[in-house]
Amino acid sequence: MPGLSNPRYRGIYPVVPTTFHEDGTLDLASQKRCVDFMIDSGVDGLCILANYSEQFLLGDDERETITRTVMEHVAGRVPVIVTTTHTSTAICAERSRRAQDMGAAMVMVMPPYHGATFRFSETQIQSFYQGVSGAIDIPIMVQDAPAAGTALPPVFLARMAREIEQVSYFKMETAGAANKLRELIALGGEAIEGPWDGEEAITLLADLEAGATGAMTGGGFADGIRPIIEAHRAGDKDKAFEQYQRWLPLINHENRQAGFLAAKALMKEGGVIACEAPRAPWPPLHPEVRRQLIDIARRLDPLVLRWAR
Repeated sequence: MPGLSNPRYRGIYPVVPTTFHEDGTLDLASQKRCVDFMIDSGVDGLCILANYSEQFLLGDDERETITRTVMEHVAGRVPVIVTTTHTSTAICAERSRRAQDMGAAMVMVMPPYHGATFRFSETQIQSFYQGVSGAIDIPIMVQDAPAAGTALPPVFLARMAREIEQVSYFKMETAGAANKLRELIALGGEAIEGPWDGEEAITLLADLEAGATGAMTGGGFADGIRPIIEAHRAGDKDKAFEQYQRWLPLINHENRQAGFLAAKALMKEGGVIACEAPRAPWPPLHPEVRRQLIDIARRLDPLVLRWAR
């Protein structure tokens, strides 16, 4: 029986960036190379169409194209999580069902919200997740992220895990993530199948100490982050600390300076993808921020800078 002590999915599941041509159209050839590189970097699985995939700049037809392209290209090599967030219960449920039909292992869904002020009560949020759960037979990961601006107390999340069949994974990205994970596990027990870390691993070590069994990071250097998770899982906390200390400057620069463009800049620098540009109106990475990112990365020699050479 899947549960906290026997999760179906654990480890590192980085977010796959969406690749564009210079004119802003989808670059599916680069998308496939990006996926191949990420699998070779040692991921346990992948996540597509997340905020770090620029999902908020994509049309519905493009989402369908990316999902189908990635699922067919991955071809079962690793599990794939598909983000299906939408404010509408019906649309989110339909997106989730289609993702399942295309082979998704799990869907990731933020609580319903819109803009700076449209928020919903716990009763409405629970009904929303219940509606999505009823449409699928795969796990739902609740993404607790600041972008939603929606308070999700651990007691409420634990109740949803107990009462809604597919709600069983939780990605914590709000302030105090470690304490929230710790409380969620204490309240929900086995119903919390996947307490996961997020936000580019900036709080990874604290979250692992709190009981996180998975991490959803940026896509550029899983080969650096996976050893931290594995060392901690093996009980070698000194090694985990040493490895985290080594990679933290790059993790920090991604999280605090470069954001979701870090992975694409690293992949372009290493020849994995053809273009690192975001889609308008999002601004490109500042040249100095990019220079510092590549300088930090070169000191660490991640696979992303060598894979395509």
